[in-house]
Amino acid sequence: MITISLLVTLDIPHASSLKEKRAVVRSLVERLRARLHVSAAEVGLLDRVQAGQVGVAIVSGDRATARSMADEARRFIEAELLGRADVRDVAIDETELD
Repeated sequence: MITISLLVTLDIPHASSLKEKRAVVRSLVERLRARLHVSAAEVGLLDRVQAGQVGVAIVSGDRATARSMADEARRFIEAELLGRADVRDVAIDETELD
């Protein structure tokens, strides 16, 4: 079993309140779950108005499939946030369990 975790750090420069920031982050998380069927949640920088962190988890029995899904999630995030936020950093952790 392969697990891949993504920690995506976002810049949300147009947000002027936590409500505006959370609308962007919540929308991204919901769309990741619905369209890609991955686990996703807002996991960090909760009280920062113009920044956020989203965690994404992928589990698969096959390394190639897991990596493909992780790449697809990264592309989806970039496309989904276009004009609303910028991806500052993506940290990736890959673990294989027997």
